[in-house]
Amino acid sequence: MSTTAAPTRLHAARAGVQKFGTFLSGMIMPNIGAFIAWGLITALFIKTGWLPVPALGGFGNDASGAPNIGLVGPMITYLLPLLIAYTGGKAVYDVRGGVVGAIATMGVIIGAGIPMFIGAMIMGPLGGWTMKKIDAIWDGKIRPGFEMLVNNFSAGIWGAVLALFGFYAISPVVQGISTFASSVVQFMVNAGILPLTSIFIEPAKVLFLNNAVNHGVLTPLGIQQAASQGKSILFLLEANPGPGLGVLLAYMFFGKGAAKASAPGAAIIQFIGGIHEIYFPYILMRPLLILATIGGGMTGIATLAITHSGLVAPSAPGSIIAVLAQTSRDSYVGVILSVILACTVSFLIASIILRASRNREEGDLAAATSHMEEMKGKKSMASTLLRGAGGVATATEIKNIVFACDAGMGSSAMGASVLRNKIRAAGHKEVTVTNQSIANLTDTYDMVVVHQDLALRAEQKTPSAQIVTVDNFMGSPKYDEIVDLLNEQAATEPYPFEGVVGKTEPASDAEAAAAHVTVPHVHAETKNVLRPQSVILSGSASDMAGAIDEAGRLLKAAGAVDDAYVAAMHERETSVSTFMGNGLAIPHGTNEAKPHIMASAVTFVRYTEPIDWQGQSVKFVVGIAGKDKEHLGILAKIAKVFGDREQVARLEAAQTVDEVLEIFGKVNA
Repeated sequence: MSTTAAPTRLHAARAGVQKFGTFLSGMIMPNIGAFIAWGLITALFIKTGWLPVPALGGFGNDASGAPNIGLVGPMITYLLPLLIAYTGGKAVYDVRGGVVGAIATMGVIIGAGIPMFIGAMIMGPLGGWTMKKIDAIWDGKIRPGFEMLVNNFSAGIWGAVLALFGFYAISPVVQGISTFASSVVQFMVNAGILPLTSIFIEPAKVLFLNNAVNHGVLTPLGIQQAASQGKSILFLLEANPGPGLGVLLAYMFFGKGAAKASAPGAAIIQFIGGIHEIYFPYILMRPLLILATIGGGMTGIATLAITHSGLVAPSAPGSIIAVLAQTSRDSYVGVILSVILACTVSFLIASIILRASRNREEGDLAAATSHMEEMKGKKSMASTLLRGAGGVATATEIKNIVFACDAGMGSSAMGASVLRNKIRAAGHKEVTVTNQSIANLTDTYDMVVVHQDLALRAEQKTPSAQIVTVDNFMGSPKYDEIVDLLNEQAATEPYPFEGVVGKTEPASDAEAAAAHVTVPHVHAETKNVLRPQSVILSGSASDMAGAIDEAGRLLKAAGAVDDAYVAAMHERETSVSTFMGNGLAIPHGTNEAKPHIMASAVTFVRYTEPIDWQGQSVKFVVGIAGKDKEHLGILAKIAKVFGDREQVARLEAAQTVDEVLEIFGKVNA
């Protein structure tokens, strides 16, 4: 009990911190535009700015001799805290909560001598929450015609009470906390230990705990520091893009597989787009790489401290463009140097770690992305942006899905059947799932599901479609992601999908296969596709090439193909593996080999000892030759069988050919 309770409590604690951080972020992030506007005005028009303007920068006197107020002071003193407070109150109790929260925040603003961002993050939600509780007291008890009077006066009276409470009670406390926190930061800077914060910040980023620190403490303190000193180092403690870029560059040079292939695109998105989340899965694949980002972060902070550099406002997102736009006029050298050095140190450490572990099995980038989403508690942008790894996300409506492979008759038909069954089981009857060869693809599909080695060819054929790559046709987790996406799509539809009227009759054999509608002439031909003599319960091959030959001999014996087709079955494996998952491989010819098919046939061979199929373990080999879609019915049944572990176990235990045929749905009946 104790061994499971501790992780559960830890997970709950982390989820609680994430939730708190998300709430704080929800008050800051919607108002980042206002922070940027204030930062630009400050950088341009203050006395030491690029274009000093007394009336805008708030220095000097006007024509009457009175001091200029300017934009800088009122924006940071009133506008920004009130925006934060309104956003926080609105998140709790809609517009009414936002208004009361803003009124309450005026009390802490007037009562403090420093910008009250922390006070606003307290009073805004507090105002919304307390107003919500008060309204609940007389909900449904107000006489008709008096609702507006009660609502307006209750909000006004309670807002005034909270403003006084903020002025006398909250303002001194928050001011003391802010002063203490600022003193701690200044002490760390003077003592040269501020870089040590990376030991906590960098792991917190990967665990999605950074919002509580960054938006709850660093941003408010940074703004106060920038208001008094013109800039702050605190804005770059978390937002420096250098450490993450270093890790991605290391993967570009020393990574393997999907991680290496996707790293260049991820680096551009992270460094230019500012989406730091994109590199988190790469660290989760090799957790030791967190040392690289810690080292890079410490180097960047040390550089900023030594050069006395900083930003004038928050950099959000953490793009190099946003960082440079918010850099103080006297800090460009220090800021740029901090990014370069942080990237360099991170790259060197990550390179050593990756090179030292090159002989180990490469982690699964897609699995790491899913693990990251589990920690985050919701879908991640990385799922969309790591498209090279097959992430499933799209902004367009999905109605027409095609499963594509080289020939369009084996792998794609099996994969399409598995995906179609999942989509139908989820209730999305209006979504069609067909299969097609890549050579025959047209840019008319909403989504294309394809083996990862064929993704580039599919993209060239269907530039408008969402490409989803898989490496396991039978049990890919991407199928569940597609279903989740369709569920989300259905939830946002103005009318339920169940109200959509589809075709009453399929227009073609392909549509009939997609809709699982039985067409009489297809059924008549399909019943003889898998014959008893084409089922072998104990294969004689010991390797992949031998297994392909054995399947080819059975297809020839059935009068379905010639020697050229068997040769094309071997050629097919050199381009894309026909391993399907769950111990199944379905060797078949290339698209060019279709003229060598005389009739449709399917063969089944079971092996006592697993066969190494390009690194995958295979116990069942299903040979396929399909003519005019006649093989789709049996393929659909095979896909259904191998998608069920109990049925696979029955196949392993089958003692007779009739048992195998019965498992596949009595296809000879």
